[in-house]
Amino acid sequence: MWNFEEILPENGDLTEGPAWTGKSLLITDGKSDRILEIDPKSKKSSVWFHGTQGVNGLNFNSKGELFGCEQRGRRIVQYLENNEKKTIAERLDGRKINHPNDLAIDPSGNIWFSDQISTIDELPQLDHASILKATPQQDGSYNCERMTFDTTSPNGLLFSEDYKTLYVAQSTFNGFERRQLRAYPVLENGKLGEYKLLHDFGPHRGIDGMTLDSEGNIIATCGWEISGPGGMICVFSPKGRIIESHSVPCKRPSNCTFGGENLDILYVTTLEGHLFMVENTGRQGYLLYPEK
Repeated sequence: MWNFEEILPENGDLTEGPAWTGKSLLITDGKSDRILEIDPKSKKSSVWFHGTQGVNGLNFNSKGELFGCEQRGRRIVQYLENNEKKTIAERLDGRKINHPNDLAIDPSGNIWFSDQISTIDELPQLDHASILKATPQQDGSYNCERMTFDTTSPNGLLFSEDYKTLYVAQSTFNGFERRQLRAYPVLENGKLGEYKLLHDFGPHRGIDGMTLDSEGNIIATCGWEISGPGGMICVFSPKGRIIESHSVPCKRPSNCTFGGENLDILYVTTLEGHLFMVENTGRQGYLLYPEK
């Protein structure tokens, strides 16, 4: 049984996007428009970046450059020094993207991200919720293209260790759409093939965020207080079999990642604003950056 140590208490806000820098943990405090940095020794937090326009998912590329999904800003950005940022992707075929949620980056620097439909701020310009890809160009810009045509509410996404499979959480809060864990093959031309269904959550909350361990297993946040076993961390094999499940002391866990010197500490964020740490998972993480 895992022991979830509370590092940040519930504050009614959303914590998300945990990303390990190699020395510390970054998490998003989306509603407060900031990124927090957590010192793993003192376990104290400080503001690392402010003015983020509702940032959700965070991720590093292989160079250690940090990117985020700014939901209210409706764009993917790169966070720079001195509290500055650069817009990476904000339009698809001339139209503003909707509501970027989470992102995964491959070794070539392509940024794959989930774009959901939301009318929080203004009406959507895109009539679909899809996985999009921002591909770096020689002039430093990025070309954005649509990668899925069968998703209705994509959420967390994650590459397999060999980057030949993209795992996608098809998740929604309403009961009229499937909540599934899908595996899309990444084709030689950079497109996605037909997905394989790994797990169907039925009427229960599906996956929000995911991370990978060194054995290729998927560690995912899922479940809620409304139905099923409640907030959970489930460990899926690459074929979709649940090989472990752990109850999280919160209503709705949002995301997770490994950190620590040996990438053997699991950090978990929640929709209520917690940050939890699990020191003895018996697993080691696999990250594009920093490489272990």
